Amino acid sequence: MELKFDANQEYQLAAVTAVADLFTGQTAHGGQMQQVAGQSSTMLVVPNRLELDDAALLANLTAVQNENGITPDTALELLTENIAAADSEESASFYNFSVEMETGTGKTYVYLRTALELARRYGFRKYIIVVPSVAVREGVLKTLDITKRHFSDLYENLPYRPFAYDSANISQIRQFALSSNVEIMVMTLAAFNKVSNVIRQDTDKLSGETPLHLVQATRPILILDEPQNMESEKSIAALAALRPLFALRYSATHRKPYNVVYRLTPFEAYRQGLVKRIAVAGVESEGDTARPYLRLLSVHTQKRTLTARMAVHKRMKSGAIQEQIVTLKPGDALVEATNRPEYAAYVVEEINISYQSVLFANGQEITVGEEIGVDKMTIFDAQIRYAIQEHMRQQRRYNQAGIQAKVLTLFFIDRVDNYANNGPIRQLFDKAFADLKVGYPEWQEKSSTDVQAAYFAQRRTRSGETILEDSKSGEAERDREAYDLIMKAKERLLSFEEDVAFIFSHSALREGWDNPNVCVICTLNQSTSEVKKRQEIGRGVRLLVNQDGERILDEKHNVLTVVANESYSQFVATLQSEIALEYRAEIEARYGKAIDQLTVDERAAIAQEYGAGILPPPPANARQKAKATRNKAYELDPHFQELWERIKHKTRYAVKIDTDRLVQAVVTELDQATIQAPRIAVTKVELRATHDNAFEAVQMATAKTLQSLVGRYALPNLVDMMENLMAFTSPPVRLTRQTLHKICTGTSAATQQAAMDNPNEFTAVAVKIIKSKLVEQLVDGIQYHRLNECYEMTQFEAEIESWEEYLVPVTRSIYDHVIFDAQSQIERDFVAELERRKDVQLYIKLPAWFTVSTPVGTYNPDWAIVMQQVDAFGYPIQGKPALYLVRETKSTHDLDKLRPDERRKIQCGKRHFEALGPEVDYKVIVSASELP
Repeated sequence: MELKFDANQEYQLAAVTAVADLFTGQTAHGGQMQQVAGQSSTMLVVPNRLELDDAALLANLTAVQNENGITPDTALELLTENIAAADSEESASFYNFSVEMETGTGKTYVYLRTALELARRYGFRKYIIVVPSVAVREGVLKTLDITKRHFSDLYENLPYRPFAYDSANISQIRQFALSSNVEIMVMTLAAFNKVSNVIRQDTDKLSGETPLHLVQATRPILILDEPQNMESEKSIAALAALRPLFALRYSATHRKPYNVVYRLTPFEAYRQGLVKRIAVAGVESEGDTARPYLRLLSVHTQKRTLTARMAVHKRMKSGAIQEQIVTLKPGDALVEATNRPEYAAYVVEEINISYQSVLFANGQEITVGEEIGVDKMTIFDAQIRYAIQEHMRQQRRYNQAGIQAKVLTLFFIDRVDNYANNGPIRQLFDKAFADLKVGYPEWQEKSSTDVQAAYFAQRRTRSGETILEDSKSGEAERDREAYDLIMKAKERLLSFEEDVAFIFSHSALREGWDNPNVCVICTLNQSTSEVKKRQEIGRGVRLLVNQDGERILDEKHNVLTVVANESYSQFVATLQSEIALEYRAEIEARYGKAIDQLTVDERAAIAQEYGAGILPPPPANARQKAKATRNKAYELDPHFQELWERIKHKTRYAVKIDTDRLVQAVVTELDQATIQAPRIAVTKVELRATHDNAFEAVQMATAKTLQSLVGRYALPNLVDMMENLMAFTSPPVRLTRQTLHKICTGTSAATQQAAMDNPNEFTAVAVKIIKSKLVEQLVDGIQYHRLNECYEMTQFEAEIESWEEYLVPVTRSIYDHVIFDAQSQIERDFVAELERRKDVQLYIKLPAWFTVSTPVGTYNPDWAIVMQQVDAFGYPIQGKPALYLVRETKSTHDLDKLRPDERRKIQCGKRHFEALGPEVDYKVIVSASELP
């Protein structure tokens, strides 16, 4: 198997472009070697150079943030740290730019491509990818390996060398410093964050030089993978010790976003179908309220006050006992917080921030994630059985549908000791697998040992319990094989030739590792943190791939089932990761309820006030599925036959561009653009002696231009450059050479001089403007032509499975239920109004396969409706022809308030139905009251 990569995914290209455009105006340099004074001799290195000053960088940052809909920052984010740990008493500063991408959307691919794009555009050559753990490192190295051919083709064999830093092979640092090719070094933070690290020691292997000084001299660009794990003072000092030119920070869960240039939220990833849908199977103990129940969620310190958030079973005013979250301080009695005498023995004696624990006066102690008052192993057994059965069902469904994709299930366990050495979780799994495979003949020949593998790491707590650390799990041969399979052999793990399908981990696989075919995640732990919960779920949100390594895009096959050891509502409550804490508190205070208890109307009101992305779609309850069943006689219904006859035809579109208008629009904006001339810039540094007689370079001032390079180089063919760059875009843009020539010659004398002074920047700016103006004309000039091809009525499935809460029972459609958008109260209200109206004979929610092609993606109209004309009393008028309508339901008639692509699709949809003839009436409406 070889995993395939799509080079033309727009959201990934947007993330790459966002970072690359930060350095517009930077001269592309050729990787010249420079001499730098070392401690024993002069060192030769090929460094990165940044010529832009703060003002230029800030201007570029503002432009990029505006382009991506991000509120512009007023200043550049500089991290300044004392780097005494690097044998210096001085401080160092470096720029930071952040990219936020939802897990599973190709973050590693994006930053690797970004590095190569920066190398292609500007000649930056030295990159260090800093990762927080071995698991993340192995994931990055694997991606580097499997994308090698893809990037080689994409960047025309641009020479680059990826490698993992190895302290036992320190001479590789010399090649990193000397090479004029692109060097990509992958390091864990632990490899350079201590004075004792090998990289900080003098070595004869480098002629007495310190490896760190060679690295510093290259002014590397840092790519920080999961930077939220690198926020401590020690970590920042270690990063500063590398003397980076700047840092690019990539994460789905930034703790502190520095100068964000691109953001792909969970909501947007979900909405665009870039990740799997999520279903939650909550497993909990119900009705067991006789004994005190406690679950410690978190402990905090603020203004010298220690507090703990704890879930308890509280007696409400109605008399019912419900799980509630309370905040406790030392001395608080749970009997008062819960209104229940069963908690009389629980008085908070101590809250320990170091050990994340609470000690009660009765001697019991609970740590974050632990529970008291629940039969944990019984719940674990139920979870494990459900997860195995869901796995077997999912694999059978794929097989029956002819989809050659192997299902994987990932278990997150609470303690390594509960699995290792035949622990209770391992025993529960073995027993459940043996019991369940009886009902699935395809699993009969497999043993539980064959199908499972585990990756843990090791260290010891103060109590001696084995938990996570970054190392292999023991030295046993099976442990080594499991490590290689899980961490390195992704293709083999995805193959049917490999029996392993169930993977166990504590938390070593919580970030940095994922696999597209993880379709079930079973949480045999308590992840109370929103960040941790997102990280765990993120291991399985990537879209499914088949045995050919190709992504499966069908939404109904891309579902991640999370088997949680808590109720569905509890799980959802901690999954609302897009809500800032201050917004959560404000929203919950306003409505007097938890986020997960909000109604559809309340959620709609919040979305309108705080923005559409503030509340991601709530995951569906995996244990409450239902079906919409088709009326068997629908094909005989004359209303439906006539409706379908009118709307069934497909079309193709042609785009007519007014070339003269396009040229004029581009020229006008080009003449207003700023195109800086190429130049030589100086970055002033001071060589200072450290206490161990070494030298290091400390930057004293920002870059300054010394000399212009205008006229130093041969002028390339601008039309050729523009044509090549437009072919590189996605989708490729093609204009005739004559049109490109008109653009070049139509600009002002000043712009033409700027183009001759800096043809590379002129080309980049021009192509960007061309693409922008071209999109504006695409929709305006589009024409649709009816084809002989059509959608067949037989494409309607007999049954459509969905989540129960998304189904509305109906009587006037071809199905007995309508499936509505989980986020759309408008659709629910619309259906209710259609059901009430006497003049509505028939309506259908047009299925996902009924699409219209547009230049900005496929468009799926909302509704097709048959109406009978009625008299003043609302009764059908006999003999009057029926009305056949197609309607799009939106929250507003003002299309300018919609997202640009959404607005353009609607405009294209209108042209499509116009091409079918006057028999179909298409409009955008807000409610059914606007129907004729």
